[in-house]
Amino acid sequence: MTLTGRYSQPEFADRPIHTEGPTGKLLLREDRNGVTTLTMNRPAARNALSNALMNQLHETLEQVGEDSSVKVVVLAGAGPGFCAGHDLKEMRAAGGGDRAAARKFHEGVFRRCSRVMMAITHLPKPVIAKVHGIATAAGCQLVATCDLAVASDQARFATPGVNIGLFCSTPMVALTRAVGRKAAMEMLLTGEMVSAEEAKTLGLVNRVVPAEQLDEETDALARLIASKSPLTLAIGKEAFYRQADMDLTAAYEYASEVMTRNMLARDAEEGIDAFLEKRAPHWRGQ
Repeated sequence: MTLTGRYSQPEFADRPIHTEGPTGKLLLREDRNGVTTLTMNRPAARNALSNALMNQLHETLEQVGEDSSVKVVVLAGAGPGFCAGHDLKEMRAAGGGDRAAARKFHEGVFRRCSRVMMAITHLPKPVIAKVHGIATAAGCQLVATCDLAVASDQARFATPGVNIGLFCSTPMVALTRAVGRKAAMEMLLTGEMVSAEEAKTLGLVNRVVPAEQLDEETDALARLIASKSPLTLAIGKEAFYRQADMDLTAAYEYASEVMTRNMLARDAEEGIDAFLEKRAPHWRGQ
């Protein structure tokens, strides 16, 4: 892996943090043809994950999970970058000099962040990260957590906490589950930027496309997946993550049981019949 460019401390320190998007909303939602796009909307802050933004992300993901009209979720960022990680100014201001109060605040931040990441993993709909600009620290964690990722050829990725004395320990959890251990360790230990093409080679993203085609290519992928049975997608996503944590024997036993249940679903019966009859299936989500 060749890492290029250092994510310097001034980039953390100089960005404005408390500016929201022009609508005043921290998170924008757009629903179209079974695809819901959630756009983090703190462009001047590079969509830094403040407590308020993380709360809205978690709440909206729960709503989306219960919405049967939603088949696929796309996670995006407004402005010049996808997400620059946690809101460091908010975190440094916590406690007002009281270390006990600061500790309680920081515990809440990382608990809240973990809750968002788990909500993405447990959401019964595929989640696609649409990445442009930078995705660093907890922003890189978001990309690694999403089921799929499409990146602009100008996107860059890093876990740069080590540059400011703060090891990216929570981003490490998602990163080590998305890329190989040595590649993850190099990103974590150096804090250097990884290009979009390097990120694809590592397995952090699925596709790299020209910047001007990012919206079109992400939408095409989302629509393709949304055309499948929503029940099958939900079954498959849950099974994928559960079997990944099992040993080989247990994984096959579990997957066999899942396949058996899946075969008895109406959508599986319809899909097989449609294939044999050479026609398009009509999914019921059952």
